Parts: sequence; C-alpha cells; structure tokens
Amino acid sequence: MSKIEVTPGMFSKVEAKPSFKTAITLLSSALVVFVFFGLLGKAGDVKFVWSDKRELIQLPQWVISSTTLCLTVGGLLLAIAAVSLWLAIREKKTPVWLVAVFGLLAMFALLGWLATGATQGVQMVFILSNTLVLAIPLILGGMAGIMSERVGVVNIAIEGQLLTGAFVSSVVGTMTGNLYLGLVSAMIASGLLSMALASLAIKYLVDQIIIGVLLNVLVIGVTNFLHSAWLDNDSAHLNFPGTFDKISIPFLSDIPVIGQVLFDNRITVYLMFIIVPVLWFVLFRTRLGLRARAVGEHPLAADTVGINVAMTRFWWVTIGGMIAGLGGAALTIGNVGSFGREMSGGQGFIALAVVILGRWQPIYVTLSALLFGFTIILRIWANQVSPGIPVDLITMVPYLVTLVAVAGFAGKVKAPAASGQPYIKG
Repeated sequence: MSKIEVTPGMFSKVEAKPSFKTAITLLSSALVVFVFFGLLGKAGDVKFVWSDKRELIQLPQWVISSTTLCLTVGGLLLAIAAVSLWLAIREKKTPVWLVAVFGLLAMFALLGWLATGATQGVQMVFILSNTLVLAIPLILGGMAGIMSERVGVVNIAIEGQLLTGAFVSSVVGTMTGNLYLGLVSAMIASGLLSMALASLAIKYLVDQIIIGVLLNVLVIGVTNFLHSAWLDNDSAHLNFPGTFDKISIPFLSDIPVIGQVLFDNRITVYLMFIIVPVLWFVLFRTRLGLRARAVGEHPLAADTVGINVAMTRFWWVTIGGMIAGLGGAALTIGNVGSFGREMSGGQGFIALAVVILGRWQPIYVTLSALLFGFTIILRIWANQVSPGIPVDLITMVPYLVTLVAVAGFAGKVKAPAASGQPYIKG
C-alpha cells in the first residue's frame, strides 16, 4: 500500500467561507450605536480618565459630549459595515482586524453612553486591566479547546476542567501555604480529568459529547458536595489561599494606559502571554503541530505515514486539560482568592464559543476571549455608573454577546474535518 505524503500546506488553515452574516451583524450594531446611543441617547458630557494614579506619566482627562461621541463613532461603524458588505458582495471575507477595530470603537461608544453624567467617568485603566484578568480563564480554556479539536476530539468538559483547577488550586494553596504548588496541582488534577476524557473517547470510542457533559456534571456535583460538607466547616484553613502578588516589570509598567494593563499583573497573566504564542508557533511552524493537525483533518492519512493517531490525540487532549486547569487556578489564586460553588459560571461553555468564533486559531481565540472579558467587567461597572439598568439585564450580557457573536461573526466555519469522529485503526 503506497503512503500518502503529508506536507505543511495540507492542514495549515481552518477557514470560514465568505458570508453576509458578518456584514449584517456589523450594520445592525452600527445602527444601534448611531440611532439609540447618538440620536436618541442621553444628553450630557462624559469623562474619560486615561491614567492610573500610580503611573509615572499622567495623561490628561478627556471630556466630550456623549451625543457627539456616539454620532461620530456610529458614523465610523457604518462606514466599516459598508466595507464589510462590499467585500461580502465580492465574495471576500471581512478581515479579522477590521472586525476588531469595529469592536473597539463600539466598546468606546458604549462606555461613553453608559457613563454620561457620571462623576467618576470612564476609568480606562480599571476597565482594560480587569478585562484582561477576567478573560484569562476563557483564553486558557480556549487553548484547551483548540488543542483537543485540532486533533479531532471535541472537548465539552472545559467547564469541568476549569472548575477542577479552581477547586484544587484553592484547597492545595491553602493547606500548603504555597500558591505555586496550588497552581501545579490544579494543572495536574485537570490533566487527570482530561485523561479520562481522552481514554473514553479514543480507546473505548464513547460519544465525546456525552463524555464531556457527564464529566461536567460529575465535577459540579463533587465540588459542590465537598464545598458544603468540607470547606464550609473550616474555610480559613481549607479555602482561603489568597492571590499571587502582582509583579511589576520595571519601566514597562510605567507606560501610560498599557503599562498597568499589561505589565503589572500576576503570574497567571504572564503565563498566558507565553502559552498563546507558543501554541500558535507549535501548531503552525513545527512538525509536531503539523502531525497534530493531520490527525485532526485526516487521521487515516496520518496513520498511513506512521503517525500514532491515538497517542497524538491522547497527549494533546491531556496537555490541553492542564492548560484549562491553569485557567481554573486563575479564577481563584489568580483573581478572587477563594473557591466558590460553581464559580466557573459557564465560562467553559463560553470558551467553546470563543474557539469557534476564533476559528481554532490561538491569536483569534485570544481576541475573542477579550471581548467576553469586557462584557463581564461591563456588567459590574455598568451597575455603578448607571444604577437604573436592571441587574438581570446586565447579568445576561455575556451570554447574549456569545449568541450574537457566534451567530453573526462565525459565518460558515469549517472545523477540523475529523473533529468528533472516532478513529478505528485498520
């Protein structure tokens, strides 16, 4: 039997076909900003505060009419939507960078509209830094989803992996007094959970969706039971690890705006900065990544050239789970400081949506996760500057954004061809 040659160009991309969905979504969003925020919006001034008091260089505050801001931004958004529509008519895709610019402008208008007349204004450093911190579990969960699906295994258990990492990191960190040991333990525990997923899916050919759902339910049940029966009895000695100290990078942390956002953070954030580009490089610039993508696209061809499909899938799913465990630790010892019942709050499922929206590309998935991180801090901040907005409406914002983003921007996404399909050798 002749062997099929696997070349680097065969499995390099997971593309989305051109679609009018993106253009229609952009146009609808632009009209909302222009009409409801601009023409019909609240009259008054809004203040943007660009510098944190700790920064060496202080940028001046910016005060502008909310109506002027929203009309100007709305006009720019309409122009971008028109470009997207023109590209769709010519059967071309809207560039990701253009969608990112659209999102940043829309975010700017939304913040200005909400903070109209508010005394404290828009604290940009606070919003951007919290957006990044809150996006870490989504980003790392998304990396786990990429690693699993790129080799052909659908990982519905990201929610359980995040929750496992959060629980173990909090308990081990508290009992040992060593947060780094808690971090490593969280990765190991989530890795073991991923081994169960990989073994059942790869060796025993159990339906991957069912396994993921069952693992999520199992982890939620076990952690809720242990929290009620064990942690609540002595939370000071079992569930109070605290958080990592922030590490300020000299000189870089003094840069206005981005200094406090990017270079004055905890170790979990810096690890994310390393993991994302490393995963991108491994996937698209190394033979190891080529083999992984070959397994996810055409396992028979990969097997023919001597790649061990089962072993490749097993280790990629396992290591992906360890990264998700790191994301879970970011929830507790990287942010809150203790474990709470079901504290992942559906972020594992949002991470799955982020993987689809980001088209299984680490950089795009990271950008998508930042969008959801912004929606999470928005529901906290909006209640402070605009207390008249119903709390329930603010709470549902991240999930509403998930639906709109996946339905409107994902388009006809082409997932790895063998994703979710078991492979039987021979």
